[in-house]
Amino acid sequence: MASEPSQPTLPVLAEPDASAIPRPLPEPLRSTAGFIEGTGEMVLLLARALVAAVRPPYRVRNLFQILEFVGVGSLFIVLLTGVFTGMVFALQSERAYRVFNAQALIGGTVALSLFRELAPSLTALMVAGRVGSSITTELGTMRVTEQIDALVALAVDPIQYLVSPRVVALLVMVPALTMGFNAIGMVGAWFVCRTYLGVDDAGFWSRVDQWMEPLDVWCSLVKGAVFGLTIAVIACSKGFNATGGARGVGLATTQSVVYSSVAVLVIDYVITSIFFT
Repeated sequence: MASEPSQPTLPVLAEPDASAIPRPLPEPLRSTAGFIEGTGEMVLLLARALVAAVRPPYRVRNLFQILEFVGVGSLFIVLLTGVFTGMVFALQSERAYRVFNAQALIGGTVALSLFRELAPSLTALMVAGRVGSSITTELGTMRVTEQIDALVALAVDPIQYLVSPRVVALLVMVPALTMGFNAIGMVGAWFVCRTYLGVDDAGFWSRVDQWMEPLDVWCSLVKGAVFGLTIAVIACSKGFNATGGARGVGLATTQSVVYSSVAVLVIDYVITSIFFT
């Protein structure tokens, strides 16, 4: 009698090892990893932009247009903020020094406060709100409308054409705006002391000359340069990586202003601790 054909045997699948299945990171670790990754991308973008800035072709006209937008365009709001900051700080200082009949100390106090902290920080915050948001919106719009991809197709380096001029402009103009803030802030404080508080000119400016040191001026310039680089890198990075159409561009712009403002305050503490401890 013929034997029945044997049935094929199916392989037995082993139970999956639960420990081998990748699991999503907890939210705190995922946020930390995203922050480290984003910071690394910004550092690499800054390095590429600085290298591209010294490599031909040199688009001088493009650079001067951005210098004008950053410097001249921000001059009014920075000077307006500076003059009222100096005037308000002089009024507040007078209230404290009136107790000791030491109103002549107002000039030196205002000068140290402006040069060391208020001028670079407030200038950077004004520039972050005006220039940083504009850069992110412009680059984000170019990204979602594929204009950056068109530059690549035309053999134009988008980092050199779009990022490098903005980085250089903010690196140069934010310290210059900071010095303008310092000057107009001192003028505002002097005006209030002379016309409203009754402090004589000699008493006001003598303390400025006695208390101010070259280190204070250098601190103001270094902070302005570092803040300018920080704003430029964050704004360009958020614009370059914008996705999701108009909503994505708006979200990137909001993140750019918020991250730049927080970064300015954190870096301000770090630089202050390096200079004055």
